[in-house]
Amino acid sequence: MAARNLGNVLVLGLGKTGFAVCDYLVSLGTSRVSSITVYGGAASTATKKTAELEAQGIRVVVGTDTVEGSYDLAISSPGISEFCDFFCSAKAHCTQIIGEPEFAFRESPTHWIGITGTNGKTTTTMLTCTLLQQAGMAAQAVGNIGTLSISKVFARQTDEWFVAELSSFQLAGTSTMHPRVAVLLNITPDHLAWHSTFKNYRDAKERIFANLCTGDLAVVSADDNLAPIVQRLAARKIRTCIVDVKADPQTPSAAFIHNNMLVVRLDGKEYKLISVDELSIKGDHNIQNALASAATALELGTPAASVAQTLASFSPLEHRIEPVGQLNGVTFINDSKATNTDAVVKALTAFTPKSIVLMVGGHDKGTDLGDFCQAVLASCKAVVCFGEAGERFQSELTAAVSAAQNPAQLDVVRAQHLADALDCACELAVSKDTVLLSPACSSFDEFSGYEERGRVFKQLVVAKMQERSV
Repeated sequence: MAARNLGNVLVLGLGKTGFAVCDYLVSLGTSRVSSITVYGGAASTATKKTAELEAQGIRVVVGTDTVEGSYDLAISSPGISEFCDFFCSAKAHCTQIIGEPEFAFRESPTHWIGITGTNGKTTTTMLTCTLLQQAGMAAQAVGNIGTLSISKVFARQTDEWFVAELSSFQLAGTSTMHPRVAVLLNITPDHLAWHSTFKNYRDAKERIFANLCTGDLAVVSADDNLAPIVQRLAARKIRTCIVDVKADPQTPSAAFIHNNMLVVRLDGKEYKLISVDELSIKGDHNIQNALASAATALELGTPAASVAQTLASFSPLEHRIEPVGQLNGVTFINDSKATNTDAVVKALTAFTPKSIVLMVGGHDKGTDLGDFCQAVLASCKAVVCFGEAGERFQSELTAAVSAAQNPAQLDVVRAQHLADALDCACELAVSKDTVLLSPACSSFDEFSGYEERGRVFKQLVVAKMQERSV
């Protein structure tokens, strides 16, 4: 572990990240940390927890976005945009400002895998970690997945892999982060309020590759909008594995489907794994996730037989195309994690076209719905639009039906809340159909997060199944 003195440290934010960073800093002792100051921001107030921090010798400032003093290092929480007044004020008073994953990396800078993308990060992170663990390798999933990297640094085993899910917020605060394998699954517009522009968002994602060298591996999907990134990696002579669910990219390193089999090629050596039909996680996006995870694990020395076995046994994660149950021959699927339109478009590929009753809505992110509407027209038999965003989704889907060159068979209905939407979906679905909650929106109009939304959906479905059994 590094032994350099950190000097006077500023921590921004009094949420989960801020508290975890403070705990770690306190544990380092005065030999490495001269002082610790925490600013909570304008909306923050004194609490029992802030009193506990002060009892540990930490200076806590609440109720302001104006930072005062001079600091050697600032560690910012991911919810604080680098373009907001609070961040900018802190930056003006610090020699250096970084994010929590960057701090964790500096404290423990070996055996990192970095995984990012607009969609698919969590599944790929968990699957990669499972592939390593099932092969007998020490590994744990950290980062945006819910377990902060810094909280695991002290107890980290020798040669243990940190499989880090990295959000665009977290990557924006990196400078020396250097994964052994770095994965970029996709980039579509998201979180623009935080990043200010799509270019800033895209640039933050690309930072995952910033410090790779010739012995490392970049894993990048074959999406057209990622081609410039692949070209820049090639110019730097970084080994790059192209992930393509449609065809063999014919590159020295690639992960692709051939004759319905998942195949990974690394530096010309091919590994045939399992068939697409053997995967428990469904949809083109999950095939992509599986290929990226397999390529990462094989690169790090996991035996192909172990990779194949684990791929076949890996189950869907909660809120990600998660089967809930069946009622009257109708299958119910919880995909509450689909908080943007791109995630929904990908989820639709997991089911038989024209058998889907889609539930969409929530807090409207205001994204363009053009491609989304066309995918829904091609895949769904009905859509129930609910929540704050329901009116706009209903309007645009109805307009798309009217504008279709061929008569489009799509019922579009409106509901107020999630429970109402499920009632409508049940009326529209018949045996062998799928009711898919894949909202394309955040949940903050009705719920605390996508997790609560998904669990409420599951509870509502279970209640209907129990009513039927009585």
